[in-house]
Amino acid sequence: MSAEKKNLIQIQNEEESRRILENLKRIRHKIVVMSGKGGVGKSTVAANLAIALAKKGRKVGLLDMDLTGPNIPKMLGVEDARLFGSEEGILPVKVMDNLHVISSAYMLPHKEMAIIWRGPMKIGAIQQLLAQVYWGELDYLIIDLPPGTSDEPLSVAQSIPETDGAVIVTTPQEVSLLDIYKSMNFAEKLKMKIIGIIENMSGFVCPHCGERSDIFKSGGGKAAAERYKVPFLGSIPIDPKIVEDADAGKPFVTQEKDSEAARAFYKVVERIEEIVEGSKKKAPKRKR
Repeated sequence: MSAEKKNLIQIQNEEESRRILENLKRIRHKIVVMSGKGGVGKSTVAANLAIALAKKGRKVGLLDMDLTGPNIPKMLGVEDARLFGSEEGILPVKVMDNLHVISSAYMLPHKEMAIIWRGPMKIGAIQQLLAQVYWGELDYLIIDLPPGTSDEPLSVAQSIPETDGAVIVTTPQEVSLLDIYKSMNFAEKLKMKIIGIIENMSGFVCPHCGERSDIFKSGGGKAAAERYKVPFLGSIPIDPKIVEDADAGKPFVTQEKDSEAARAFYKVVERIEEIVEGSKKKAPKRKR
């Protein structure tokens, strides 16, 4: 590659970074949700955290950057929505009061289409979403990263300026806990603060008798947090309604607001707010 072409690419990259920084500057807090492997319920956790924040009166954006598995629009009942533009940029899709979402799924001609893109195309799509989607003023932007610690999550994380940090989602199985360190190492190499660890699928409470069964063990996420000296944000129990509501496109924490799992999501959100906004400090709530 000639020196002239390298210089042109560098100028283009700097311009794209400037546009992203300008576009996201009206967002108070940017939180990355990640996991060391797939199958731990990362996207489900990201979606329900965003909904819980919105129901508390925060103005929230949810950015689904899981390029090869963009399922959040389906979970929220907005998979058939269309994108519209304005003078400011692409407008995210409204889910409910205080919550808007954008997903790589909206970039595809139809929802069954697989994303078979090489690295440069994926990076281009990531930067396009960050630079061209107009969020306006937000209290929180929740970013659902692709699973793992390879090229895709790296490209997304490196493209987002000034994040508040990463929330790591795991499950109690030992094979999942082994991946926590990889996620932490990933965040540390990017100089990204670790907000804390969430243990998902943490036991099952029988809806009939109330007896708790630790199907995948329990407490591993908390033990890992203590071992690596990072905050433990809480445990989310297994609830079949989480899957049922996601399949039906209904937000779980609003549909099943009195369930143990929904209450657990709200407790996790309160812990995140304390850490991100300052211990025991609460930002003013917006009107719904």
